[in-house]
Amino acid sequence: MKSKIVRAGLSARPVRTSVSILAVALEVTLILTIVGLTNGITTEMGKRTEGVGADIMFQSPNSSLLLALSNSTLPIAFGDKLREIEGVKAVAPIQLQVNSSAGLEVIYGIDSTFDEITGGFTWYKGGSFTAPYDVIVDDIYARSKNIHVGDEPEILNHKFRVVGIVEHGKGARLYIPLATAHEMTGAANRVSLFYVKLNNPNQLDDVMKRMNDAFPTYRTFPMKDYAKLMMGSNKTALDAFIQTVVFISVCVGVLVIFLSMYTTITERTREIGILRSMGGSKQFIVSLIFQETAVVCLLGIFIGILASLAIAHAVTAIFPTLLVLITLGWIAKSALLALFSGFIGSLYPSLKAAAQDPVDALAYE
Repeated sequence: MKSKIVRAGLSARPVRTSVSILAVALEVTLILTIVGLTNGITTEMGKRTEGVGADIMFQSPNSSLLLALSNSTLPIAFGDKLREIEGVKAVAPIQLQVNSSAGLEVIYGIDSTFDEITGGFTWYKGGSFTAPYDVIVDDIYARSKNIHVGDEPEILNHKFRVVGIVEHGKGARLYIPLATAHEMTGAANRVSLFYVKLNNPNQLDDVMKRMNDAFPTYRTFPMKDYAKLMMGSNKTALDAFIQTVVFISVCVGVLVIFLSMYTTITERTREIGILRSMGGSKQFIVSLIFQETAVVCLLGIFIGILASLAIAHAVTAIFPTLLVLITLGWIAKSALLALFSGFIGSLYPSLKAAAQDPVDALAYE
């Protein structure tokens, strides 16, 4: 009987029920899409950075491991001192730039030492730099922007000539000459970081100790752990952003469910009085309201998950350089958060309904 009452209650007010379901779906979609986009960008960036082939990343003190957020600089002369450390095979200075007009694309300012770290690019078309405002792009960026060798796209408010298209996976999607990056940033003889390659990767800990002894206040980080870190839970700034988005989403869900159920209780005062007069207990009324909320939340969760997957597919199709990473873990978390918001939102209305006096409820107009 209870299931019939639940179905009747939801179907009697289709507009309100639909709005409540869509609100829960929006909550789930917002969580999964924002978290998926954030995790996708950092994970993909971590894999590309690890794909450079370096063994150690050398950065300024207090610099960010999320390279797009790192604006610290180092004297380029540090490169010579790093090469003198026992066990170091090659050192490549990198000047970072961020092309925000294309989403969040990190641009590398590089010189010939970058090939010593990576082993060289895998060229699809064209070749290396021949002029200051030449740019090399990877195949994914070229495909997403429909760019070919010889084209002159505007990057960072400058016209560049595409001289080469390379295989993706080596740090950035765009590469410009290091001297040009210095000119554009106004930071001559300074770089954002150094990639370091060792003669023997098995001596990583020993070489890092020597580097820390030579540069005691600077950050050294093993590249083998970089992608794992980007996929982990140590991204403090991004974690705070994700927590804020989740909190706002849950608040939206709580408020919508509360308003919907509170209004429903008010409109169904006489019905509740009839149920109470027929012997329905307070627990019966509370469980009835919670079951209606659970049905709304489950339908909203299902629609929200489908919408999130559709949005992820659309984003990747329209912007191939962006990845929306929706994991089973976050699907489960968003579902639990939606159910939690439904429980909190319907708690007071259910208790209010159960507390109604049957005689007063029957007399309610």
